[in-house]
Order: sequence, then structure tokens, then C-alpha cells
Amino acid sequence: MAMGLARTGRRARGSRRTPMAEINVTPLVDVMLVLLIIFMVTAPMLTAGVPVDLPDSRANALPQDQQEVTVAITGDGTIYLDDSPLAPGELPDRLVDLGCDAGAGRQMTLRADRSLDYGRVMAVMGELNRAGCNRIALVTHGSVSAP
Repeated sequence: MAMGLARTGRRARGSRRTPMAEINVTPLVDVMLVLLIIFMVTAPMLTAGVPVDLPDSRANALPQDQQEVTVAITGDGTIYLDDSPLAPGELPDRLVDLGCDAGAGRQMTLRADRSLDYGRVMAVMGELNRAGCNRIALVTHGSVSAP
């Protein structure tokens, strides 16, 4: 190493030590590994939402959109808008507040329990359409076999 060499000549008496130019990367690696573990543990928890027993489908997955709003219908018929439960008849008012009719092009994600009847799911989709939310994605579990 250059720091361990003895200096000779005229500059050795009056000169200062040169600064150490090495960086210890061990603490940096330790911190990065801890952050990696934290993100690996918390990432699956961010997409959990309302627990709904989703139906199976062989459809391809859609790309994720940052501005999507999730509407979930549980098995007992309770409607959730982004993890907050809605009172009966409150969905149209909340959809107007979202501003779907303003041409924002907001992606709506509909998660419905498989035990619900078709009419209940279609009633919610009708309210979404009536409010101007025309980009609706239906969420299902992936399936490997054809129905």
C-alpha cells in the first residue's frame, strides 16, 4: 500500500499525510442485505386487499397500472372501494367523487367472490359503467386447465 511506504527526501519533513483513499464496503453490504430482506417480506403484503375467494380463469395477466381503483365484493355482498367498506347505495356517490366521467381514463379492478350470483356482479359493473368508468378489469386466479 502507498500509505505504508516511508517518505524520503525533502518533502518528508514538512508534508502532511495523504488521506486514506479506501472505502470500507462491508457496512454498505450489510445495510443493503437488510433492506432487501425487508422489501422481500413486505412486498407481498402490499397487494393483499380484501379477502375474496376469486374464480379461476386461463386469461393472461394485465399490466399493472398505478392509478387503478379496486372494487371488491365479498361473499356476503359487502362492497369495498379500495379496502374501505361501503354502505348499501353508497357506491354511485363514491364513483362520482372518483371522477371517472371526467375522462381521466382510470383503470377499475373488480374482485368478486365466486359464490356471488351473476346478477350481483353485473349490477356493480353497471354502476361502474354508468359512472363513466369503462376500463374495468376482472380479477381471477390463474388456472391451468380449460373449463
